Amino acid sequence: MSDRPDMAAPVVLHRARPDIRQFASQAKLPGLVFLALLGLGLLDPRIVSSGNLWNIAIQTSYLALFAMAQTMVLLTRGFDLSLGFTVSLVSVISAMVMTGTGDMPILWGIAAGLGVGLLIGGLNGFLIAGVGINPLVTTLGMANIVMALASTVSGGFPVPGIPEAFTNALAEGRLIGIPVPILFAALCFALLFLVLRFTVFGRGLYLIGANPRAAKAAGVRTGRVVAIDYVVCSLLAAIGAMLLTARTGSGEPNLGGNLTLESIAAAVVGGVRLTGGEGGVTAALLGALFITVISNAMNLMQVDGYLQQVLLGLIILASLILGRDHKKR
Repeated sequence: MSDRPDMAAPVVLHRARPDIRQFASQAKLPGLVFLALLGLGLLDPRIVSSGNLWNIAIQTSYLALFAMAQTMVLLTRGFDLSLGFTVSLVSVISAMVMTGTGDMPILWGIAAGLGVGLLIGGLNGFLIAGVGINPLVTTLGMANIVMALASTVSGGFPVPGIPEAFTNALAEGRLIGIPVPILFAALCFALLFLVLRFTVFGRGLYLIGANPRAAKAAGVRTGRVVAIDYVVCSLLAAIGAMLLTARTGSGEPNLGGNLTLESIAAAVVGGVRLTGGEGGVTAALLGALFITVISNAMNLMQVDGYLQQVLLGLIILASLILGRDHKKR
């Protein structure tokens, strides 16, 4: 099912049969994931072992959160190049608060992490929607500021000593047998799917991405919608950052690493268009699964990290070319 709402679809009284081409288009990426697992499993049986498949599911849940965050701004023809460094800063700040003295350190640490995410998203939204600065320029400048802060507030070193209760709950915890990171990703997916498909805010994102002038003419308060959109993006990044912090057991200044590139790659591979107005969280989830399968296989086969980045870049370029050809057709 597509996330995109039917904003101006013609009324159809009868449909004799399902749209085979639409079904084939939606099933393309799941089929590609299955074929990738099958082919890679023949090369290395460890890839399709039950333990590794669970590992892939957990890894996908982290990347899916960041891909969904990036998707929200991509729908409006935007970018968030500060996402990866936001993850690093949230990790460091939340860890520093949790390892400090005081009552309820975990609660205050989570509040601090979410507060950092909201602040960064609010600044991005204000500069883009309020001042009118290009999203690429704004988030690139914010990325440099946040990177500097993440590297200096802890002296450039990891922050150890995070409470075990935090790590056990978010990294090792399970509910009805399902790991907590997967549950967080599923909850965020469900909420965003409903928002994009059934709310005025969600329809506004698609309208802005498809045609900003038409969105204004239709009465969409584009400035407010875009500003809130960047806040949502950074808030999702902050949630993912704290899940990763629990997994590593410390606040890491370099935790964000390549997450900006990987989140964009997952969204684009899944079918989110850089031209805006097309895609959704389903595309982000499927793209995250595909990227995770490929990355996991390359790690097991000990492919050089730099070569992995080259291959990731090639995947993005191939997805853009295929997406452009599909749009022309």
